[in-house]
Amino acid sequence: MGKDRNGSFGWLLKQSGERKGKFIASVVLAAFSMLCGIAPYYFIARIVRMLLDGSNDRRGYVLNCIAVLALWFGHALFHALSTANSHLATFHTLAVIRKRALDHLAKMPLGDVLNQPSGSLKSTIVERIDSIETTLAHILPEFTTGIGAPIIVLICVFAVSWKLGLAALVTLPLGVICYALMMFGYEESYARTVRATKALNAVTAEYIKGIEVIKVFGKTESSYEKFAAAAKESAASFVDWMRSCNVYMTFAMCIMPATMLSVLPIGGIMAMHGTISAADFITVIILTVGLIEPLLGVMSYSDDIAQMDTIVTEVRSIIEAPEMKRPAQLAKQPENGDIVLENIRFGYDDKEILHGISMTVHAGEFVALVGPSGSGKSTVARLIASLWDVKSGSISLGGVNIKDIPLDDYNDRIAYVSQDNFLFDLSVRENIRLGRQSATDAEVEEAAKQCGCHDFILGLENGYDTVVGASGGHLSGGERQRIAIARAMLKNAEIVILDEATAYTDPENEALIQRSVAKLVAGKTLIVIAHRLSTVKNADCIYVVKDGAIAESGTHADLLKQNGLYSSMWAAHISTKDGGAEDVSDPEKLL
Repeated sequence: MGKDRNGSFGWLLKQSGERKGKFIASVVLAAFSMLCGIAPYYFIARIVRMLLDGSNDRRGYVLNCIAVLALWFGHALFHALSTANSHLATFHTLAVIRKRALDHLAKMPLGDVLNQPSGSLKSTIVERIDSIETTLAHILPEFTTGIGAPIIVLICVFAVSWKLGLAALVTLPLGVICYALMMFGYEESYARTVRATKALNAVTAEYIKGIEVIKVFGKTESSYEKFAAAAKESAASFVDWMRSCNVYMTFAMCIMPATMLSVLPIGGIMAMHGTISAADFITVIILTVGLIEPLLGVMSYSDDIAQMDTIVTEVRSIIEAPEMKRPAQLAKQPENGDIVLENIRFGYDDKEILHGISMTVHAGEFVALVGPSGSGKSTVARLIASLWDVKSGSISLGGVNIKDIPLDDYNDRIAYVSQDNFLFDLSVRENIRLGRQSATDAEVEEAAKQCGCHDFILGLENGYDTVVGASGGHLSGGERQRIAIARAMLKNAEIVILDEATAYTDPENEALIQRSVAKLVAGKTLIVIAHRLSTVKNADCIYVVKDGAIAESGTHADLLKQNGLYSSMWAAHISTKDGGAEDVSDPEKLL
């Protein structure tokens, strides 16, 4: 474990970058603080000697007292400067780590991110990284003083009397034995607390997110029992661990610092036999009375260091997780906007979802993906949007494999609008501006006007400066969707992917969203995933996906002639409409 901890600590120092100098400065200043904290004992010993010798040198007493006062002031000053430097470096390091973790999540395949409970990720990136602060900020200065000071004091004691030096160390091995017994089974106990805490975070997040369903379906009691069980296990993991350690910890904390138990009787016998002077005996007492206390402070960090190691391992599992490999620069410019999928195979974990999908979307075309629920339509769209990497086969844009296109460059070419678009807890203006960070306020408002959401935004409490709440919770579903479309419109990407963009929208808002999308897709390459077949009957090509494979493809008329799956889906669709299917005459009216 020690090797791993050193590795974790070294890794943390590497993240400090240009602030590493502040960690070094912290150690140097801590060393000065330590020396200033030890030196007063020398002057105190001189005062004791003068008293024992019956000296009346008032000037000598005053000068020694001034030296003690100045050194203690220096000790406090250097300690404050040391901890200030270590905290500045620590806060910078934790900020760098958080940024790296979040940046890496954006580069990981979406499936790998979604496979991890959001509560666990949030706990690691927010609370657990933050909990490193105390250990990292204090470990260097505290270890410098906690280990250096006893060593120097012990050297001084041995210089006066090697016998009393050994006597001062008698309680140390006894305390260490108690401490070792306290640490027995440490890894298993700590691992239990980590598992229990993660489980509690995950259950809490699930309980809060699903509170509406819990209330509607009367699952309050059973759902709360699951939460309560996780909370009890989390508490028990800590209580049981602390209960098993209490006795040993108490003995260790009592025995180790009790140096006087051996120094006083042995030193007294030596003084009675004249083998040590009274002045030297008192000097040793002054020096050894607090000899072990700094070591106890160092040992108290063992638990924090172990936790830091676990947390660093969790963070590194995020930062060093496999990411979608993309070049830093574009080596070959795509010849056009054609998207070609060749024999695509893809699955989640070990289960294959897509089985040899091949299709072509020419630049400027309107292409639709239809099929039964769970057939793989959205998965195809997400692969085209580069949210995942294909397991085998290839996806190319203009003759260039998308894996050879920088991720940011490819993302600039794609506008993806799904049925569950996410809004951040920012103002309406900033949520729309996410489509293009450089957009002016006027451009943001123009995009909102084109999407038909300018009027309702002005009706909000603070207009465009209204904060939408977590996940856009202060807005209705239709309002969130229209803002998401405004964001996509502002991006002005050449390829637009609509994944059931109006699936959960009420009829009143759907008409507004239809007009918004029509403006968004004008002149663009359009890929639509839809259940309402009438909205895509005029597509240039319709691909029918069934069980992860292309079952049929062609225009609406061609597919009806084949009398296959699409034909039966169309028959079922028009049978549910009064007066037959709606007439959608061009792709700009697809919704």
